[in-house]
Amino acid sequence: MKRRDFLKLGGWGAAMSLAPGELPAATKSGTVQEPARDVPIVGAADVVVCGAGPAGVAAAVAAARKGARARLIELHGCLGGIWTAGLLSWILDYKNKSGLMAEIWQRIEKRGSRAFTKSGNATNGYDPEMMKLVLEEMCAEAKVEVHLHTRVCAAINNDEKRLTHVITESKSGREAFAGKVFVDCTGDGDLAARAGCGFDMGHPETGNTQPFSLMALITGVTPEGIAGFFRDDDSKDWANPKEKLKAEMEKGGHSPSYAKPTIFRLRDDLFAMMANHEYGVKGTNARDLTAATLRARKELHALVDGLRSLGGAWKNVRIVATAEQIGVREGRRIHGLCTLSTDDLREGRTQKDAICRTTFGIDVHSTDPKKEKGIEKTGFRAKPYDIPLRALIAKDVKGLMMAGRCISGDFIAHSSYRVTGNSVAMGEAAGKTAAVAAKSGRLPSAVDISEIS
Repeated sequence: MKRRDFLKLGGWGAAMSLAPGELPAATKSGTVQEPARDVPIVGAADVVVCGAGPAGVAAAVAAARKGARARLIELHGCLGGIWTAGLLSWILDYKNKSGLMAEIWQRIEKRGSRAFTKSGNATNGYDPEMMKLVLEEMCAEAKVEVHLHTRVCAAINNDEKRLTHVITESKSGREAFAGKVFVDCTGDGDLAARAGCGFDMGHPETGNTQPFSLMALITGVTPEGIAGFFRDDDSKDWANPKEKLKAEMEKGGHSPSYAKPTIFRLRDDLFAMMANHEYGVKGTNARDLTAATLRARKELHALVDGLRSLGGAWKNVRIVATAEQIGVREGRRIHGLCTLSTDDLREGRTQKDAICRTTFGIDVHSTDPKKEKGIEKTGFRAKPYDIPLRALIAKDVKGLMMAGRCISGDFIAHSSYRVTGNSVAMGEAAGKTAAVAAKSGRLPSAVDISEIS
């Protein structure tokens, strides 16, 4: 036995000599001290992207195609984040997006994995399993260095408040990765927060965040059998199916926690369902995530069991899968060089450094279940507006960018730009900017929008 192993065991033995029911002193006080240790630097890259959801994959691929050595770090066992681990199965605000967003759709369609209506019109839906493969192929073709099953747990800044390394935890232990420019695509701004960036989270008055939702894939029904209960993109009748589905669920003995439950078709025998809200929880709290996931999964099974009990078109309905990752609508909004505001949406403002035009409206899922189990009203309709590159550049830490729902914006603006069609456009812009900055020895703030157009 090695001496250090023996010392570890000896320390445990000493702790075990406590009286029955007694806790070690460190546990009593509520903290333990982790010993200092050297963390091996196992890799370096021009651009390090943390989080491989829609924004992260776009950032890494864009950076690599721009000539940078790109590294992509992801917690889950697949690329795609909410698209795949979250089974979102539906992409919003993509129609006016070119570049990588259009390319992803082309690849999905080529594999026969995009949802179409009965009349042959393309919808927003896709097969989440095929999305995993498409994103992996894009990263492989671009020679992105991918790390799955790896969580970012710390960040190292130099004396000039420039981010130089991220530290990860995985089956390989704790490891460090060096980079010239970093992009936080974690959704909740985990990297930026650990690097010391300021941020806002939740409603400005209450601090409450929008509810979570857990997606499910269901089968055992047919489009003809449940016509009128699922979103119909041919007729554009989207409200009535939600109301009818809610009534049907209540007839089956369960009232959904979301007042506007939705089913949409992916294939003739495969549908996606979103029918729950988890309130009073935060995406930055592991206990909240755990409790919400357990409650939501239980509710989804109860709702589907109730539908099955009705017989008829529902007699064979069953859940194929519930998402590994619960859908978190809102986390940290990292302070950037520019903050998207409610007025930007109200006035439909343009920006000199625009990276995309957002057309999705304000979509605040009510933070208060007692007030409304649905969508919160704001009193005005958003006009299309620009997302500026400056909102993707961290204010408090150098060499750090953000893409996806953790960019700099207020509560109302966030409810609009957070959807994934915008996330891909943000990721692509951040990746290109990071690559130009890294290759030229500059900070992202010194890169002009014309250099990435």
